[in-house]
Amino acid sequence: MGSNHRTGEMSMNGLTEIRWHGRGGQGAKTAALLLADVAFSIGKHVQGFPEYGPERMGAPITAYDRISDTDIRVHSNIYDPDFVVVVDDTLLHSVDVTKGLKKEGAILINTEKDKEEILPLLKGYEGEVHVINARKVCMETLGKYFPNTPMLAAIVKISKVMEKEVFLKEMESSLKHKFAKKPEVLEGNMRALQLAFEEVH
Repeated sequence: MGSNHRTGEMSMNGLTEIRWHGRGGQGAKTAALLLADVAFSIGKHVQGFPEYGPERMGAPITAYDRISDTDIRVHSNIYDPDFVVVVDDTLLHSVDVTKGLKKEGAILINTEKDKEEILPLLKGYEGEVHVINARKVCMETLGKYFPNTPMLAAIVKISKVMEKEVFLKEMESSLKHKFAKKPEVLEGNMRALQLAFEEVH
């Protein structure tokens, strides 16, 4: 069955593992935890956790998600992820972001560059490579740069851990609670999520 594994499908035991790479202050950790929360709210078994260590502004950080239809029995860091999310493309020069990444999986990179410019930095990774310009999405919808919002929507689209409509509905109810007194922030975030689904390629 392993050879029939296609991108966007869960592993054989219904488990999807995602590793996030970002810099302190960019919200990669928050995005990983939020994805776990949303998946949990629709009945999935989840783990969402950062790699232990101090989160200094601008320092490289790693976070992880496990999302499954059944009980998750492992509790280690993720060494062979199905998907990798890179929130800051400057990390490509200093961190081996494709380490352990399954070639049946995919990597998602936030960048203003073309995919062709990024490929040489991926150490010959043979799987799918997706890019999104999260800055453009944020400036068009939020007027401020919060890359974790579009990256969250983009990885949901690529990994297919849940349906788009289900994800957007759960995010709206979560954000409504968070931004109860700021409806314009809620609207901006929802627009950013919608646009990210269209902009990732």
